[in-house]
Amino acid sequence: MMVEFRDRSDAGKKLAAKLATFGLTDPVVIALPRGGVPVAAEIARALAAPLDLVIVRKLGAPGQPELAAGALVDGDPPDVVLNADIVQACGLSDAALAQLVAHERLELERRRRAFGRARPVPVTGRTVIVVDDGAATGASMKAAIRALRRRAPREIIVAIPAAPRETAAELAAMADRLVCLEQPAPFLALGHHYRDFPQLPDEEVIAILRRFEAPTPPDGVR
Repeated sequence: MMVEFRDRSDAGKKLAAKLATFGLTDPVVIALPRGGVPVAAEIARALAAPLDLVIVRKLGAPGQPELAAGALVDGDPPDVVLNADIVQACGLSDAALAQLVAHERLELERRRRAFGRARPVPVTGRTVIVVDDGAATGASMKAAIRALRRRAPREIIVAIPAAPRETAAELAAMADRLVCLEQPAPFLALGHHYRDFPQLPDEEVIAILRRFEAPTPPDGVR
């Protein structure tokens, strides 16, 4: 029977209930914006964990922007994750790749500033919970996992409300653990799993993130 989530917050609460049984130590919750943010916020709140973003920008092949030659994943510094087969098939030179990366890096940095996040939360040695509101192909999530793995976390847990069985299996193979509440076959559009599934404006994402900012201590208290 298909699980129907009331909205993204409801999906986050259901994921949080599952994750709360894991006994996690020092977790950090990382959301793929925009849709993953309200889901991740409920998880971070339940686990008393910090909330941050991982912004993924597709590196579209020159002349074929729909074809992903790789992805740029924000970090300090950002990580480049390449699809070697596509790079080779398109005959992309190092110079052409560098130009793609430079262009998307500007947009990535612009988006992180727009969301009010100066620099990513450190993940080295920590349990990282990567969250989205679902995964159809999982392309952005896979790029995020590959990039985060390079930063030496203790473990990576992928938490998503719904995904096709094939995508869920692929993500489970890449992560240390997968929590996916619904894996229907056939998989319809992600919106079919939600009663309320609106597009999220940047302003709503910013408002959620601000609720997780540490308060500034009073003068003289450090």
